[in-house]
Amino acid sequence: MKKVEMEITDIALSGSSSGAYAMVLGEVSGNRKLPIVIGGAEAQAIAIEMEKMKASRPLTHDLFKTAFASFDIRVKEVLIYNMVEGIFYAKLVCTDGVKEEEIDCRPSDAVALAYRFRCPIFCYESVLAAAGIRGEDLETEEDPFEAPVEKVEPKPKLRSMKELNAALKKAIAREDYEQASQIRDEIDRQKKA
Repeated sequence: MKKVEMEITDIALSGSSSGAYAMVLGEVSGNRKLPIVIGGAEAQAIAIEMEKMKASRPLTHDLFKTAFASFDIRVKEVLIYNMVEGIFYAKLVCTDGVKEEEIDCRPSDAVALAYRFRCPIFCYESVLAAAGIRGEDLETEEDPFEAPVEKVEPKPKLRSMKELNAALKKAIAREDYEQASQIRDEIDRQKKA
């Protein structure tokens, strides 16, 4: 499959989810963009490395880099290889100079490590064709970070605060942050009522 080299063009607060950020990857040799919603901690880890800042204590991604380097393992490249129902999948291509392994991970973690290892970020053409948007479209969108994400049909509204809080915990546990934000919004609406 054809791979397209990508780079971070922006990290911004996402309008679609509270506390979430949009990491925008852009084609190195083109104008398509790939917005991916990521968590705040991952956005911070990427931004710190991009800005060449040093945290007072090692962050999780710094720990991984140190551990990998201790065993002469390097990340050769990052590959965003799939998208299913708005969820992106990535892998680290790692080597010790003899053996090469692919490690499944979230795109946000993969990119944070790519910046630490100074390795290229790739995306399969099929993923970019399905979820990417043209640079000029990104500038005209009202909320560009929602463009590639499939809309989730809202689940029936729960009646009690107890049910809402239980559903919120379940959504967070399965890392369905979009659903969790919808439930949180419903909790807020009920509190204001």
